[in-house]
Amino acid sequence: MNEELKRALLHKCESMDIPIVGVANVECWNNPPFLPWMPEEFYPKSIFPEARSVIVIGLPISLPALETSPSIYYRELYTTVNSLLDQYTYRLATFLTDRGYPSVFVPRDGYGSIKVLLDNPVAFFSHRHAALLSGLGTFGINNMILTPEYGPRVRFGSILSTAELPPDPLMEISYVSVVCAA
Repeated sequence: MNEELKRALLHKCESMDIPIVGVANVECWNNPPFLPWMPEEFYPKSIFPEARSVIVIGLPISLPALETSPSIYYRELYTTVNSLLDQYTYRLATFLTDRGYPSVFVPRDGYGSIKVLLDNPVAFFSHRHAALLSGLGTFGINNMILTPEYGPRVRFGSILSTAELPPDPLMEISYVSVVCAA
């Protein structure tokens, strides 16, 4: 495992003001933490066969902006954050490739077109599952990733890399009992 490269990558993320970063080994997709799991054609190695690690970054959505939804303001924020995720993951993929570890970024919304999305509403890669496997959060009952820092208010982007980086551990799931009074 390349710990020095991971430290350099984390430093690069910090210099880019990326607050959430995690790493998963691509083999994690073969031993999912729960079932049902996604079909194999959505696994990182099916997309980029040379991949050894998946780096996931997260950008928070501020609560005041989220509370305006549905609004033009929220739509613009959503578009801006997605654009930043694509730019940042592109830059990080280039950072790794320039150091001898070919890497590709996974576009934030990989549907092709609205017609494709309407015909088959499934993206070719799940950034949420990658965030789970890279230790950034757990799935909530609403099927969103819940992070310790921002709850569900995070958008994720991913990089598939040939670099064998030390993976981050899965986040422990703790269930809280809720008693409803009649």
